[in-house]
Amino acid sequence: MLFRNAARTTTGTGDRADARRSFRTGLRTGALAVVVATALVSCTQASSGGGPDGDVPAASADPAADRAPIEENTENAENADDADRAERDAAAGEPTAEPTPGPELVRDAFATLQATLGESCTPGAGDCAYFLGRVTRELTELDEAMRADGKGPGHFRQPLADMKALFDKVGDDRSEAHLEKHFSAIVGTRDGVNAWMQGHPDDYR
Repeated sequence: MLFRNAARTTTGTGDRADARRSFRTGLRTGALAVVVATALVSCTQASSGGGPDGDVPAASADPAADRAPIEENTENAENADDADRAERDAAAGEPTAEPTPGPELVRDAFATLQATLGESCTPGAGDCAYFLGRVTRELTELDEAMRADGKGPGHFRQPLADMKALFDKVGDDRSEAHLEKHFSAIVGTRDGVNAWMQGHPDDYR
């Protein structure tokens, strides 16, 4: 009787120990399975591009390849800036040609010549430089206006011939002493051109 009770007690205690060992073994096995499963999921996500960082492109193994597009864009922008700067410099360096005014109209040139009709000077008195220089200049401008007029030089044949004779006589010397030598020719040509123009009012009105 005592032997059987002892046996039952021993047997019950052994069963509980075996159960505890089985439980611990099961826990370890389950934990190991979870670790393995987690590792497999991580590997699968990494290989398929999934995971939190799946949308982030992987960095190139060659850093130079990553820099190449940036460097190319920068170089293109710098080249464009250089081209624009060169174009602006070239435009700035070109001299702006001022338009050369053409000859005056006949009526305008004659009007300024008429303004000298009430003026004169006394040769040798030192007051002829401005007057004779101005009359000569006004006759020169009227000559240019008549030659450029739409009616043609033939319409102004007489005054053009008179002014040519004066210019051939005076030449290019515009000093006071030289102009005084041709005082009569200068004033006479002015008065003769004025008389002709008065007979052709359509040319100055």
